[in-house]
Amino acid sequence: MTKEDISLALQEGEGYKIEFKERISGLDKEMVAFANSSGGRIFIGVSDDGKVKAINVTNRLKSQVQDIANNCKPKVKIILEEAGNILIIEVREGKDKPYECSAGYFRRIGPNSQKMTRGEIVEFFKSEGKIRFDELTEPKFRYPQDFDKEKLMEFLELAKLSKSTKYSTILKSLGVAEKQEGRMYFSNAGVLFFAKEPQRFVPWAVFTVALFKDKDGVDVIDRKEIAGSLFEIVDKVMDFVKLYSKVAYRFTGKPQREEIYEYPFEAVREAVINSVMHKDYFEHGHNNILKFFPDRIQIENIWVKPGNFVLGKTVFRRNHIIADLFLRIHFGERLGSGMRRMRQICKNENAPYPQIEYTDTHFYVTFRQSREYWKLAEEDLAESNVLVNAVIAKLFRDAVNDAVNDAVKARRARELLYIHRNGPTNLSGLMSVFEVSRATGQRDMANLKKLGVVIFEGAPKTGGYALTEKGKKIIEEIEE
Repeated sequence: MTKEDISLALQEGEGYKIEFKERISGLDKEMVAFANSSGGRIFIGVSDDGKVKAINVTNRLKSQVQDIANNCKPKVKIILEEAGNILIIEVREGKDKPYECSAGYFRRIGPNSQKMTRGEIVEFFKSEGKIRFDELTEPKFRYPQDFDKEKLMEFLELAKLSKSTKYSTILKSLGVAEKQEGRMYFSNAGVLFFAKEPQRFVPWAVFTVALFKDKDGVDVIDRKEIAGSLFEIVDKVMDFVKLYSKVAYRFTGKPQREEIYEYPFEAVREAVINSVMHKDYFEHGHNNILKFFPDRIQIENIWVKPGNFVLGKTVFRRNHIIADLFLRIHFGERLGSGMRRMRQICKNENAPYPQIEYTDTHFYVTFRQSREYWKLAEEDLAESNVLVNAVIAKLFRDAVNDAVNDAVKARRARELLYIHRNGPTNLSGLMSVFEVSRATGQRDMANLKKLGVVIFEGAPKTGGYALTEKGKKIIEEIEE
C-alpha cells in the first residue's frame, strides 16, 4: 500500500474490510473472520481510533503472525506488508470456508468480528455447501419396509443398468445407502428416489401446478400438489402441461399429421428437471411451482446461490447425489448446460427463448407460446376461411374502415379471436404472437377499441386488452 492509501485507511477507520490492532493478541479471531467473509486488512500497530502506536516490525513478529495463520483450521492465506512502524496483514477470502480458530468460528459483521452461534454455524455450512440435504441420513427410514423396489427397477431401466445385482449392493453403489451395524441407512436422496412414500419423510418435496383462467393468476381453474419420487414428479408435471396445452396440426402428405404444441415441451421439461434437481430442500416453506397462464408458463423457485443452472455460467450443484441420479437416467445434462439446451430447443421449434427473471429471494423461468404453433393455428383459420372472414364481415362494414386493406383487417380479426381464446392479453403478448411492432400493435388495439369490441383493463404496466360485451356478442354469434 502507498502512504496515501495507508493515510486514507487510517482516516476512514475500521470497517467491514479494515481492522486496527495495537498488538497481535486475539489476531486469530480477526483472521478467520475475514477469511469467512470477503477478506480484508489488519493493521498491527494502530489503535481503534486510528492512531499509530509504533511497534517494532521484526522478522520474529512476522513469523509469529504467520504461525497464527497456519494454526487456523484450515490455514488462512495471508500477505504481510511492512509500512514503517505498522505491519499490514492482508487476509484473502477463504476458498475452503468455514475457517476456525481456537476460540471458535467468527465472521465479519460491519466493522466487528463476531463469533457465530451454533445456528449461524449450521446456516453458514449450508450456504457454503458443506452440509448438503441430499447427503444427510434419514433416521426414520426403515429398510426394506419403506423401500419401493419397483421404483428402483424403473430407475435401473431408465439408466440401462443391470437388474440382477442385489438391491443393497445397487443402492450402495448409487451412493444413496450404506450399511452400518447390520442395518441399511438411507440418505435423503435415496428417500426422495426410492421410498414408497417419499413425502412421509420429506413432506415439502412436492411440486405445485396451477392452471389460471386469467393472466394475473387470480381465477384458478385447476391446482394440484404433485408428489411421488423425484423422477415421477417430473413426469407428472409434464403430464399436466401436456393436458392443458393447445395443439395445431401440420399436414405433411403422410397418413399421420404432425402435432405442433403451443409450448416447447422438452425445454419446459428441462426447466422442471433443473428446478427439482437444484431445489433448496432445507427450505420447508416453499414448493417448486409451475403456473400455467393463458399466454405463458412460468416456473418459480426460491433463489439459489449465484451460478445456478438458470444463469448457465457455472456447474454449481446444490444437491450432488440428486443431480447424479437424474443424470444417470438422462434427466438433464452435465456441465451446467440447462439454459443452453432450453434455448437450443426453443430455437429448433421456432419458439421464443425462455425469459429469466430473479429477485433477492426467487427466480422465474417463463416460456411464451411457440411462433410455429400460432403460425399453423393461423393457417388453419385462413384455410377454413370461416371465423376470420366472419369477424371481418361483422367488424369492418362502415366506410371509415374501408381504407384499411384486407391483410390488416385479417390480422385485427385474428387478434380479436386470440384475445377471445386466451383472455386479457397485454401488448407485448400480441406483439410476440403476431410479430408486429409496438406501434402497429397500438394502432390495431386503438382501432378495435374504437369499434367497441376491446377494452384495456387493469393498471398500465400489468393490465391487458379484453373483450367488451359487444366483442363477446359478435364472437358468440359467429360461433353459433
